[in-house]
Amino acid sequence: MEDKKLIESIRAGDQKAFENLITLNQRLVGHMIGRLISDEQDRDEVSQDVFIKVYQKIHTFSFNSKLSTWIATIAYREAANYLRKNKKWSESTENGDIPDEGSWDLSFEDQDYTSYIHRWIEKLPHAHRTVLTLYHLEGMSYPEIVKVMDLPEGTIKSHLFRARKKLKVLLKPYLNTEIYLHG
Repeated sequence: MEDKKLIESIRAGDQKAFENLITLNQRLVGHMIGRLISDEQDRDEVSQDVFIKVYQKIHTFSFNSKLSTWIATIAYREAANYLRKNKKWSESTENGDIPDEGSWDLSFEDQDYTSYIHRWIEKLPHAHRTVLTLYHLEGMSYPEIVKVMDLPEGTIKSHLFRARKKLKVLLKPYLNTEIYLHG
C-alpha cells in the first residue's frame, strides 16, 4: 500500500492500516533505536513510544518527505530524548571520542562477520553510528538524513566520513585484512 493511501486509512481510523504501518517500519525503528540504546527493555519501551507518537501525530504528516524519513526522525528524537532524560547521553561520545578500547570485549570467534561489525559500530559515537545506519542499512539519501537528524548536510557527510574511517582503523588489526567501507 502506498504511503498516501496508508496514511489516509489510518486517519480514517483503520486499525489494520496502522498495524501495517508498524510492520512496514519496525525494522527502521529498530535500527534507529538500536544504534543509540543498548538495553533491550529500554529499546522495546522506546519503540512503543515511537509508534504511539506516530499514531498521535499522523494527522500532522504533510508529505514533504517520505513517510519512512518522518518515522525515522521521530525514532531518532525519541531515543535521544530517552538517553538525555536518563542521563545516558554522553557528550564525549557524541563529539567523536571513542571509549577506551581496553574495556571492549569483542572477539571475532564464534560470531558471523555481520554481527561482529555491528558490535564495533555500537562502540562509535551516537552521531556516527546513526549516520552509518541511515545511509548504509536504511539506504537514505543525504537530504533524508538531514531531516532525520536535523543537522547540516556537511555535518552529515563529515560524520559518515569519520565513522567509516574510525571503523576501518578499529577493525583492521582484528581482521588482518583491508576493509573497504563505501566512499
